[in-house]
Amino acid sequence: MQRVLSVIILSAAISLASAPAARADGFISPFAGVTFANNSGDGHTNLGADIGVMGGGVIGGELDLGYYPSFFGGQSLFGSNSVADVMGNLIIGVPAGGSHGPGVRPYAVAGLGLLRSTTTSPSQSNNELGFDIGAGVMGYFSHRVGLRGDVRYFRDVHDSSTLNAASVGFGQFHFIRASIGVVFRP
Repeated sequence: MQRVLSVIILSAAISLASAPAARADGFISPFAGVTFANNSGDGHTNLGADIGVMGGGVIGGELDLGYYPSFFGGQSLFGSNSVADVMGNLIIGVPAGGSHGPGVRPYAVAGLGLLRSTTTSPSQSNNELGFDIGAGVMGYFSHRVGLRGDVRYFRDVHDSSTLNAASVGFGQFHFIRASIGVVFRP
């Protein structure tokens, strides 16, 4: 599984780096948010960053890095604990008002990557292949700065030969992240 994740992350990085600079609309967006739709993680905060590029203005890719401290509750239950995600995503968004200057870009996003959970009591970590899917909007006040907000659903994926013809089943770990952040374009 680590080999698959390495290939996904490397492919996303190469795609982002090789996008034509003249047509690319890159962005970096640090964010903060809240998780829900998970009994353990409901109402807990998260933070992270999205780094991406929109090649030609409509279709692009991004790397989503999220961190969820104390996801499973306070230290009394599981000790120090957290969840992290590293997702390589396809992003589709049509810019209203153009891809330069002020404007709005609603978008949809979906991808694959790593979901990692750790606890200190008991001491364990779990790396799972996961996916995310969501939607949001980027609004730019100027060519370089704006706000971004989105909602994404995360779920782990398990291998199983009895679930379906594709031999892929959905795991039990899932949550929704709602986040908002500043977005910067070069």
